[in-house]
Order: sequence, then structure tokens, then C-alpha cells
Amino acid sequence: MQRAVKISVVAISLSEQITRRRGLCCCWFASMDEKKDGSSTTVDTRSTVGGGVQDVYGEDCATEDQLITPWTLSVASGYNLLRDPRHNKGLAFTHKERDAHYLRGLLPPAVISQQLQEKRLMQNLRSFEAPLHKYITLMELLDRDEKLFFKLLVDYMEELLPIIYTPTVGEACQKYGSIFRRPRGLYISLNEKGKILEVLKNWPEKSIQVIVVTDGERILGLGDLGCQGMGIPVGKLALYTALGGVRPSACLPINIDVGTNNEKLLNDEFYIGIRQRREIGKEYRDFLHEFMTAIKQNYGEKVLVQFEDFANHNAFELLEKYGPTHLVFNDDIQGTAAVVLSGLVAALKSLGGTLADHTFLFFGAGEAGTGIAELLALEMWHQAKLPLDESRKKIWFVDSKGLIVSSRMESLQLFKKPWAHDHEPLTNLVDIVKAIKPTALIGTSGQGKTFTKEVIEAMASLNKKPLIMALSNPTTQSECTAEEAYYWTEGRAIFASGSPFNPVEYKGKVFFPGQANNAYVFPGFGLGLVMSGSIRVHKEMLLAASEALAGEVTEEDCQKGMIYPPIPNIRKISAHVAASVAAKAYEIGVATRLPRPENLVKFAESCMYNPSYRSYR
Repeated sequence: MQRAVKISVVAISLSEQITRRRGLCCCWFASMDEKKDGSSTTVDTRSTVGGGVQDVYGEDCATEDQLITPWTLSVASGYNLLRDPRHNKGLAFTHKERDAHYLRGLLPPAVISQQLQEKRLMQNLRSFEAPLHKYITLMELLDRDEKLFFKLLVDYMEELLPIIYTPTVGEACQKYGSIFRRPRGLYISLNEKGKILEVLKNWPEKSIQVIVVTDGERILGLGDLGCQGMGIPVGKLALYTALGGVRPSACLPINIDVGTNNEKLLNDEFYIGIRQRREIGKEYRDFLHEFMTAIKQNYGEKVLVQFEDFANHNAFELLEKYGPTHLVFNDDIQGTAAVVLSGLVAALKSLGGTLADHTFLFFGAGEAGTGIAELLALEMWHQAKLPLDESRKKIWFVDSKGLIVSSRMESLQLFKKPWAHDHEPLTNLVDIVKAIKPTALIGTSGQGKTFTKEVIEAMASLNKKPLIMALSNPTTQSECTAEEAYYWTEGRAIFASGSPFNPVEYKGKVFFPGQANNAYVFPGFGLGLVMSGSIRVHKEMLLAASEALAGEVTEEDCQKGMIYPPIPNIRKISAHVAASVAAKAYEIGVATRLPRPENLVKFAESCMYNPSYRSYR
């Protein structure tokens, strides 16, 4: 009898799967989930609960004490259930579940809770000395037990964030071919030119809400890593789920492989990409246009496409070209800008005044620096109604040729021209600091050890509380360390970096360096777009995200020298960021989910993916 019941359920599942694959609406399907008392509840699968994605199986609509069905193409059971990372629970399957799903004998007899499995895994991870070994172990966990992976990230975020993302992900990308185990995401190479839409249809999930895509040309501060840059989209989307609560099945990492100019990789027998020089010019633009067209055709206009680690010239061009027609976001330009702006706004609690009362000097004039500056100028207008042209005069840049000034205008790239001001040419950073007299020195150069003792001491001589932001990643590329910033300013610096640094003790006082980690913004930002059904990104939404994040910095945080809230609070912070972004989307008129929820913070929290194990029928 039990076997016959299962066959009938499989038939329903197959019918529903056929419907989904034909692209038809599944609103007729409702999940009848039994409660422990034997009663049942009908779950409306049209809800956007679960990261704004249709919850076809009613999993997140149900409460944790309700039973759910581990659906795949059919009901997952037996050996296949243990090999399905979405539903596998390892030794947490109860004896009743083992009988119901033919798991008897396939597992050791002990039943171990998710919490105890977390404890065991953390013991194993802490036994590794090399961060890369920890990274490999976590990726293997993701391949076999999705919920346990994300539960581990949520519960041990501060410890595991540097492993899943920067700085360890940089080393992982460098060695991606050597440590490759199992493909994650889509690899779209020049071999698929003219067939990109067909490739997208090969992905089994149809309700995609967030795509992170890279062409691997500028991975962190490590340069062109080609196809091996896939580690970045995989890591970013893991954080979208762990921190922003976007359902894993709604996330799609993509690598656009147009070749690489990295000779070491081209000669590496373990390189996993196409072996040719990087395609540029019209061929590159046409290929990317085919990709963007196929994305919209396959997933609609409400899918978020996040550009990640493209080279400067391509990053700006893609954002400008597709911003008016697609829901696109560049984390290197816009995400970094929002996070850094938030730190600057929070620093005002210690510095005093408004942003317009201070002067800012950027060391590095690439996509990150100029993106930050543009948002900073917009916030100055927002705070003090200072015209944009006047706001820009408070912001200075240094590139590889020195201070960007008006006399260099003809030779400057287009995105640098708004920052060329009247001043004599200068090339030495110490001389530039002394001439410009900035309140804040912001490093976005990708060049390590460039904030020397002389530079930091010059900042300290000009400011009671010099603001030093060494934002380049990974740690080896940081413009200076936290210890250097605090010691060379005699403990007066307000310091933040792109990669994490340990607390520093100076003359009996412990300082807690801030990390301007994009993870503070992009997961909540993406969730806000998804839950509101936004169809475009506007700069005002980025300002809303920055202000929401700055508002989470407490007086106690400021006294510790922090301009960012503690990492363990980041999931709660993401809900507030999402609510602010969604509110602005409704205000601007780009939100399509109607009616607007009354309490956006509570709605954001309700949309977040829950990585706790569920009980199966």
C-alpha cells in the first residue's frame, strides 16, 4: 500500500514538472502539508515568500513543525535522496523518515541533529590551517547538503565570511582548475555564440531571480583569471542566500568565457576555460548583447543581473548600456559605492558636520573609486542641497600619473573627467595629501603598501581623527594594514579596509577595524529588488541602502572606532536594507509587486530562506 501511494504522488509530481517545463502557470498546485496533530493545511504557492520566488512546494509557507515532501522530478527517496543536496539531511533523518524513504541500512544507525552536525563540521574546519582547505571543504558540503551549508554560514558568519569570499576566494580562483570538483552554474563560452538562449534553457531551474555573471578579466586585485573567475559568482550567490535570504534555487552563477590574456593560465594543463586570447571590440560586445537579450527572453525583465569583476572599460559600458532596459547592478561600482558611502556617513557621528564640510582624496581612479565618488557627490546634494558640480569639487583623485587636474583633461578617460579640478600637477602622494588637506584618504588602487608611514603621518598632522580607508582586496593588496593606521596616527585614526583585519591594541586600548565589505549591501539590496518586483535600479535606491546601513551603526560601535555594524548582525541588517530599497522602489514607481506590504521590514524577514532542516512525510 505504501509503495502504491508513492507511485500516485510521483505521477502528480511528473505532471506538475511537465507543466513547469512548458512555462505554464502552476498556480493550480497546492501543497497539502500535514501537521503533527494529523490535520492539514493548504499552502498557497503563489506567495512570494522565500526570496520572492514562487514557492511551488509550499516549503517556506509552512511552519517548521509541519511536514513537507522532498520533491525532485519525483519524490526523492532511498539512495537518490542522500545524493540530492537540496533535501539530504545526512544523519539527521529520523527512524520514521528512514522507513518512509527507504533509507534503512544506507545510513549509520545514529540520528544526529543539524546543530550537532554543525558542531562536528566546525571542529573539522578549525583543524585545517590553510584557508583554501576550509574553502574546498565548504564547497564539498554545498554539493551534498545545501541546508547544512547555509545554516553553517548563518550561524558562523563572522568566521566563515573570509573563507567563502574575500580573501580566500581569490586564492580559490587562482587555483580553480586544480581544485575543480563539480561544476556549479553555467559556463557560456564563445563556443556557444548564437546558442546562448539554448544554453540558458539547459539550466534545470526556471524561476531565476538573481544572476551573478563575470567574464573573469579583473578578479579582485588579481587580474585576468578567465574561466576560473567562476569562484566569484558562486561565492557572491552563497552570500545572497546566507545573508539576504534569497532562495538558492533562484540563484544562477554564470561565467562568460571569451578567453584570457593570462599566459600562465593558457599554458596550464589544468586550465578549465577556452585556450585563446581574450576577445575584444565588436565581437565581445555582440556576444554580451546576445547574452543580455537571451536573459531577458528566458527569465523576464524582473531578473536581477549583477555584473561582477569586469574590466573597467567594459564595466562602465555594460552598466550604461543595459541600465535603461534591464534590471542590472554592478557590485564593483555600485555595491562598493553604497558600502563606502555608508561608512563615510557613519563616520560623521565621530567627525561631526555633513559630508559637504569635508574633503575626500581617492587613491585609485578605476571603476570602484569613481563609482564611490559619484554616489558621494549625490549624497552631498541630498544632505546639504549642494549642486553636483560643487559637490565634485570636494572630491579629488590620484591615478597612475598623479593628481587628476584640469591641465590633463584632454588625455583623461571619459569617466575621470568630472574629477579634474584646477590645481598644479603633483605626483607624490605625500605632497598631494599636504596640498589637498583631505579629511578622508580612500584607497581603491589595488596596490598594496602604498599608504606609507609618511602618507599616514601627513594625514594625522592635518586631522584630529583622520579617516583612512584601505579598500583594495585581497589583504596583500591593501594600501596599509590596520595596525599601521593606528600606530602611525597614535591611535587617532578611524580605519576601515576591504579585507578583514584583527583587532589592534594600542597603548591599552583595543581598536576594532571596520571592513567595508560589500556583503553589507548587495544581499539586502538584491532582496529588496526581488521582493518588490523592481524592474530597474536607480541611484536613489543605492542612497537608501547606504543610509539604512549607516543607521545600524550604534554609539557603542563608534566608541570602538567602528563605522560598520558587527558582522554577526548582518542578516538582520539585510532585512532593513531590503526594506529601504523596496520603499524607494515603490516611491520611484519601478516596483511591480502590488499592493505594497504595510511593514516592509517584516515582509523582508518573511521572504528570507530558512536553512533549518525540515521533517519529511
